[in-house]
Amino acid sequence: MNTLKAEKRDMAFKAKKVRREGYVVGNLFGKKIKDSIPVKMVKKDVDKLLKTDHKGSQIMLDVEGKKYDVLIKNVDFNPLKGRIDSIEFQALVSDEKVQSVAEVIIENHDAIAEGILRIELSEISYTALPAALVDHVQIDVGSMKIGDAIHVKDLPIASNPDITIKNDPEAIVVTVTAVHNAAVPEPEAEGEAAEGEGEAAEEEKKDE
Repeated sequence: MNTLKAEKRDMAFKAKKVRREGYVVGNLFGKKIKDSIPVKMVKKDVDKLLKTDHKGSQIMLDVEGKKYDVLIKNVDFNPLKGRIDSIEFQALVSDEKVQSVAEVIIENHDAIAEGILRIELSEISYTALPAALVDHVQIDVGSMKIGDAIHVKDLPIASNPDITIKNDPEAIVVTVTAVHNAAVPEPEAEGEAAEGEGEAAEEEKKDE
C-alpha cells in the first residue's frame, strides 16, 4: 500500500494561492473523524501516486505524522489546465462498509480481428468492507468477436461474496460491434434537377 504525505491546510488561504505554491488541496473525512480535515499535498507527490493509484484505490495518508488508512473517494481533474484540483479521502473503519468503484481495465484490445470494441462502462460501483476493496477489474477482450458482449454479471467481482455490486447485473461492460459504412447518396446536381423539371413540364403541355 502506497503512502502519501499531507499537511493540514490553513483555510485562511484560498485554494488558488495554495495551488500556486505547488500543492494539491484535499479533504479527509470519515466515521471516526469529528470534523473533516482540510489538507494539502505536494503536487509532485500526488502526480507520482496517481501513476499507480486512482479513484477507488486504498492508500495510507500521512497527515503530519498521523497515519490514516484511506480510500481515494474522488479525484477532481481540471482538463482545461491539465491538473488535479483536489482529492477527497475517506478514512476507513474495519467494520464499516463503504461505497467505491473499480476501474475497468481492458487487455488485448489489439487482438480483436474484426469489429469495433465499445466500452459501455468505465467503472463498476460496489460496496464492501475495507478488507475486500478492489480498485480495478481486468477484462481480456482478445478472443471477442462481433456480437459478443461481457455483462456486469460475467465479471469475477460480481461473484465475490464480500462485495455487493450496485450496477445492473445485465448492464453491458464491453461489446464488439460490426463496422457499418452506410453509402451516402450523391446529391443531384442543380443543373440536372432543373433540366429534369423542364422536361417534365414539356411532357405535361403535350398531354394537354
